[in-house]
Formats: sequence, C-alpha cells, structure tokens
Amino acid sequence: MSERINARLSKPLADFVERMVGEVGLYETPSEYVRDLIRRDMERREGQVVQDAILSGYRDLAAGRAFASSGDFKTDMATLDRKEADGW
Repeated sequence: MSERINARLSKPLADFVERMVGEVGLYETPSEYVRDLIRRDMERREGQVVQDAILSGYRDLAAGRAFASSGDFKTDMATLDRKEADGW
C-alpha cells in the first residue's frame, strides 16, 4: 500500500528537482527522486544508530564497565543488572 504526499517547493528547490529528473537527470520522475532521498536518509539514520551503539560499547570498555560472558544470556543479564545496581 502506498501513501500520497504532496509538498510545496521553493523555486530554487523546484528548479533543482527539474535538473535531477527527465532525459538529462538521474531519475525518471520527481517521485522516484524523492523515494531515493528518503531511502538514503533511512539508511543513514539506521547506520547512525549502529555507530552510536558501537561508540557506547567502547565508552563502557574504557570506563571498565565490562565483564566476561558466562555463555548464558539470562546469567549475563542478571550479572549486568547487579553491576548496574552497584554502580559498577
């Protein structure tokens, strides 16, 4: 299912979109261009979430907030809860 979105563009933005579509542009239609922009933004934002999680992990390691895994998820989560309650 698709939804229709209408947007007003200033003259400079509309002119830019016109250059991006058609015979000389990279896209066949303005809709195709907008969908590609949205997809790229989604990918960038999702990638940022992953980068933030990795950075958070590095910060935890640097602050000594790490422990060896027991190999059992529930045990590790209980250990993590205890350590967080104790303030590490």
